[in-house]
Amino acid sequence: MARPLAGPQGLLRTLNGRAILETLARRGPLTRTELMTETGLSRTAVTQVLRMLESAAAVAPAGVDRETRGPAAGRVSLHPQLGVAAAVHVDVHAAHVVLVDPTGAVRAENHAPFPIRGDRVDHIAGLVDACRRAVGATVQLAVVGIPGIVTADGGIRDDQGPDGGAFKNALSTRLGCPVRVENDVNLAALAELTSGTGADLDSFALLLLDEGLGAGIVIDGRLHRGFSGVAGEVMYLPQTPVPIGAPVLGDDVVRDLALAHGRDPELTIDQHLDAASDGDRGALAMATEMGRRLTLIAGTIALVLDPQAFILSGSAAHPAMVEATARAAEDLAPRLPLSILASSFGPEAPLVGAVGEAAAALRATVFSRLLPGSERSRR
Repeated sequence: MARPLAGPQGLLRTLNGRAILETLARRGPLTRTELMTETGLSRTAVTQVLRMLESAAAVAPAGVDRETRGPAAGRVSLHPQLGVAAAVHVDVHAAHVVLVDPTGAVRAENHAPFPIRGDRVDHIAGLVDACRRAVGATVQLAVVGIPGIVTADGGIRDDQGPDGGAFKNALSTRLGCPVRVENDVNLAALAELTSGTGADLDSFALLLLDEGLGAGIVIDGRLHRGFSGVAGEVMYLPQTPVPIGAPVLGDDVVRDLALAHGRDPELTIDQHLDAASDGDRGALAMATEMGRRLTLIAGTIALVLDPQAFILSGSAAHPAMVEATARAAEDLAPRLPLSILASSFGPEAPLVGAVGEAAAALRATVFSRLLPGSERSRR
């Protein structure tokens, strides 16, 4: 495991301070000896830096290590009052809010459907406020995952057209902190890249099926958003016999397939896939057709980007859907081999990605405030 950036005694203390803060964020409470081992710093350097961090209320005592042989040693951890970040996943029906501290630990959680009439900014802010009151901490920033195209400046383009950053600015004003808006499928891809199925892959395409279909593209270990944020908008890729401009997969497509196979069009994708797992013939036919369409999307991407694997997420990670897609990919294999994998997080992948990005952004913000010279020294 790579050690955080650190230097022996005599280098800028801010570098050593960042090394210790990052280690505590990653590992949790540690003794001075453990910090020496993790960072490579001398005992004197660790003691001096901890004294500086304690005076800045950045670290705090965290009990005593009674498991290691020898005299009991005190542990230190990041100070519990360094603040929290909000991770938010928004879909067309509801908002899910999680507050995380700099270690990435979840401190509070709230979920509620959008009211029939009401402003979604007020609804999200209300959920964040309720979480904040529960933990008694300051929200330093928010990362919000939404369906739709997100531009470089945080603007949203959806079926209603571009919003010019209105949602981002309104939420930032309401929360009183910076807000970063991300496409939800991209956040799902970041979750898989950081700690999921894609962690050991250099490149992959995540295919997330929910109300619609989107892709998150990772190339050489980095998320590819595209020049204007439209990378991964695969739902309208041409595909026979689907008419040009019609969606390949999504709620509307599933309703049409249900009618064609004698099933209730009001059931959700997951309900049809549950029925397929139970052996329902109409549902199995639906899953087969959805798997075929998803495989052709994967094949189209493969011919352009040639990723190591395709990770199925959202409803596409349902076992019936994974099986149907794998069968279709096997039929295509003599001409175009495709590796099909299931998401580690399923429908929760966008929120998991938002949590990870919020925790990382919070650490960067907190550490820069505590060690103002550290960003300059890292350049």
